[in-house]
Amino acid sequence: MKNASTLSFFLLLALVYYSFYSLMPRSISALETPKTEFSTERALIPLKEITKAPHYVGTEENKRVREFLIQSLKDLGLNPETQQGYILNEKYGRMDQPVNIVAKLKGTESGKALLVFSHYDSAGIPSFGASDAGSGVVAILESLRAFNASGKQPKNDIIILFTDAEEVGLVGAKLFVREHRWAKDVGLSLNFESRGSGGPSSMIVETNQGNKNLIKGFMEANPEYPVTSSLLYSVYKMLPNDTDSTILREEGDIDGLFFAFIDDHFDYHTAGDNFERMDRNSLEHQGSYLMPLLTYFADADLGLVKSSEDYVYTNFPVINMIAYPFGWVMPMQIFAILFFIALLVLGFKTKKLNLKSVLKGFVPFLLSLVATFIVGFFGWSILLKIYPHYTEILHGFTYNGHAYIGFFVSLSLALCWFLYSKFQKEETTANIFVAPLFLWLIINILLAVYLKGAAYFILPFYCALVSFWILIKKETSSALVHLLLATPAIFIFSPLIQTFPVGLGLETIVLSTVFTVLVFGLLLSFLSTFAHKKRASIVFMFTALCLFIFAHATSDFTEDRKKPNSLLYVQDLDAKKAYWFTYDSILDDWTKTYIGSDPKEAFTLFNSAARSKYNSGYTFAAEAPHYDIPHYQATTTQDTLIGDQRKVSLKFLAEKKAAVLLLYVDQEITFSSLSYNGVDVVENLSFTEKNNRLLTFSVQELDSLEVSYTLPQGINPTFTLHEYSFDLMDNPWLEVSPRTNSMMPKPFVFNDALVIKQKITPTSSVLE
Repeated sequence: MKNASTLSFFLLLALVYYSFYSLMPRSISALETPKTEFSTERALIPLKEITKAPHYVGTEENKRVREFLIQSLKDLGLNPETQQGYILNEKYGRMDQPVNIVAKLKGTESGKALLVFSHYDSAGIPSFGASDAGSGVVAILESLRAFNASGKQPKNDIIILFTDAEEVGLVGAKLFVREHRWAKDVGLSLNFESRGSGGPSSMIVETNQGNKNLIKGFMEANPEYPVTSSLLYSVYKMLPNDTDSTILREEGDIDGLFFAFIDDHFDYHTAGDNFERMDRNSLEHQGSYLMPLLTYFADADLGLVKSSEDYVYTNFPVINMIAYPFGWVMPMQIFAILFFIALLVLGFKTKKLNLKSVLKGFVPFLLSLVATFIVGFFGWSILLKIYPHYTEILHGFTYNGHAYIGFFVSLSLALCWFLYSKFQKEETTANIFVAPLFLWLIINILLAVYLKGAAYFILPFYCALVSFWILIKKETSSALVHLLLATPAIFIFSPLIQTFPVGLGLETIVLSTVFTVLVFGLLLSFLSTFAHKKRASIVFMFTALCLFIFAHATSDFTEDRKKPNSLLYVQDLDAKKAYWFTYDSILDDWTKTYIGSDPKEAFTLFNSAARSKYNSGYTFAAEAPHYDIPHYQATTTQDTLIGDQRKVSLKFLAEKKAAVLLLYVDQEITFSSLSYNGVDVVENLSFTEKNNRLLTFSVQELDSLEVSYTLPQGINPTFTLHEYSFDLMDNPWLEVSPRTNSMMPKPFVFNDALVIKQKITPTSSVLE
């Protein structure tokens, strides 16, 4: 076998690069783009207006954005309406009053409608909501404008929905599917979202049935840059999902296609989710989906969307998509087993394989797997010891996260090259190729049984088997032939190696290191043609070192890489005390101004905190001045006996605008009935000491809250109310100094908040 040439090496690098480059558009459409086509630059105009300020549910900015979107829909010739109402999400223990925006483009026929939607509220205090989900909102507006400009009239009604309160429990979607008159007409939904500020947009299927017709329709619509796979579909169905599309599927049996970009995850729900930082190419990618899908499904028979059959599918460069039925999975797997066994028989019969050499081939492969597993499993923990400030980034993907992915992957490749340089000196490529092929065969068998959505992994395996056959049949073969056969593995698996830690956080980097070894093994027929394996090991070790140095140089927080921090003022009305609190593990100069340089642990002063998405609690605290600040007043409006049951109504009235109310019961209790503002609790009437939060209530305007319940006579619970207003930075009593330019509010926690805590015990003569 001829040694691989420099050309083949650079071709390998080019293929890896193209596996990423081909995933999404690399330029954006200009203002001069024909009116009948999507233009990213035109979509940016309303996005700039939407993202002037954070606009989370219940705020004046939320109202301003809503009014802007209503007018934008009117400008498109539509007649939008709002839908408002109280919705209780018992899963999350929340009640909100979202205000959805709904409009309809009337079709010529009376079949099922196409729903195109996104949410217009931003996340909490920090986020400006440019990517999540302003990008989805403006992609819809611009696509509707282009569709209208084409002069086409759809066969199907096209319903446009901008939900509110998505970020606080998917409440707007619940309101639509439960109460809107048009919900029952929807045959298919297209939802546009994000979980970061850049990267390619992935398509995920939402269905209670099979995906066959959804995938066939998606392929027939023929978007230019499809990024999707049945692996994502299968994994997504197993996870506790939390998207608006999930609500439509679970409560309305509405099938959907869900699109979201997740790269630059460090901006997710932060002040970095702003107009300037959003990747324009990601918005272009959303438009490249929406226009062909809108055109196709506007005229498709949406009554035929549902299917009992599932497809295996994945995107692939040039041909766009590969798809086939789940029914093919086992036959393809059986054929792979027989093909592999036949090649082994042929190899041993022709003496191209030797049992001792084959067994020796397992040594470098298994050592590589073990070594990279150790590196990946312990590596990130070690880095957190070196850079403890990374723990302030709660979702676990740092600003220099891509450098760390490159570092761990390069280190894994260096280990692979080093170990194979030691063991391949006396063994042929055919003999050492058996080990990774055998393990990949086992992996594919397991996938065929337990995770059929990943069954397309068999396709690169088939190509590897052909390479194996060539190694057995021919004394010499071209490195370029083996590279060609390795191309499917490169295209399919290279992006996955990056996706794991980007989407799940750097603590999952072990998935990338182990997967790197698995792919290395699958490419051995080509990689073994390189004569200078030690030199390759040195090159990748040097690359890893350079990436680590770069990561170290960019490890500090700066104006472009802001440090998330937190501060709350908590007032205990019953104790007549007040405290400064933080969720931060490492205090900076700004938080030290209030918490002090030698802070007390939070639990020594106060043992109650609203838990975050990542289960963060207060870390440090300090006593603060107590002020007479207006707050909610509680009154007992009803306390009557009905048989042996006592019915009580409590009303909480605002003296000033608050953002969120949290209500707790201070004992283990099971209510006979329970309702909030007339909305009955049906499923969760029992509360324990560990789970004593009754309700999280997002306040609209000066909303009051009425809590009504029945209990056996003689039980008189005490409640605790936490009232949050997110005005710490401009509160006239507290005079908190601004953050520096290298800081931003920490996401995923109640932050920049003035919190008032009080105990409430219903009072009435009935209780005496």
